[in-house]
Amino acid sequence: MHTNLSHIHLLTPSPKLPLYGKRILVTAPRNYASRFSEQIITQGGLPVLMPTVETCYLSKYTELDAALSRLDEFNWIAFTSRNGIMAFFERMNDLNIAISALKDCQLCALGKDADILLSCFGKVDLIPSEPSPKGIVNELAKIPQIHQQKILVPVPEVIGIPEPNIVPNFISELHKLGLEVTRVSTYITQCLQKDIYAIELNLIQQGLIDVIAFSSTVEVESFLTMVNSHSDYQNCVIACFGPYTAANARKLGFNVAIVSKDYSSFAGFTEAIAQFLTCASS
Repeated sequence: MHTNLSHIHLLTPSPKLPLYGKRILVTAPRNYASRFSEQIITQGGLPVLMPTVETCYLSKYTELDAALSRLDEFNWIAFTSRNGIMAFFERMNDLNIAISALKDCQLCALGKDADILLSCFGKVDLIPSEPSPKGIVNELAKIPQIHQQKILVPVPEVIGIPEPNIVPNFISELHKLGLEVTRVSTYITQCLQKDIYAIELNLIQQGLIDVIAFSSTVEVESFLTMVNSHSDYQNCVIACFGPYTAANARKLGFNVAIVSKDYSSFAGFTEAIAQFLTCASS
């Protein structure tokens, strides 16, 4: 069980930990980076923080507010990230919309995001066995008369780089099921500027970073805006948080060596990195 890792490694001498002395570049936005870094530290690694994107509030709420004003029309709400969950319920609170407005909706969340939804709403109706938007589609496809239902999909507005294919593919698959889909931007995902990362980029170029760990496609795309060429990171092992991020990273030219099989938590991602490096050194 991943939840006991901290207790297992608490009194273990550092040199005996699987990631001892390994520098892992964390490109996740800061609200995810803290949780990921904790797992890396637990296994003896040295997280190097370089969030390539950040998530923040919308500049305009017109579209989201319109959707929130008619929640009674939706049969389903499918969340693809914990940021979407938190931004959605925070806006409901700002508008004084009672949680009871969701009484006729069934809500979906992915992996550990279900814990956030549970704390916000008190229940989670669907947690797909595959913690991905495709997993939600697979579960909805099993439901009789799903083609007659309406689904709200809160997603990020991506600024500064092309939108990755994850959400558009999700929307397309929902349409194929015959669902009436309402996509609504709930928060912003935007690139950070590389000029704040002179030290971190120098470490990469010098080959002093052991692993670059991407947890989403948007992080990969933003990272590419910060480097000059493949030679900048040629000495780094590339790790991806699940097969969808890995597939997109490969399309973008990365030689992906590590793909987490358990992509429902950062503990699983960290274990995949540790297993790879342990095997590589043995």
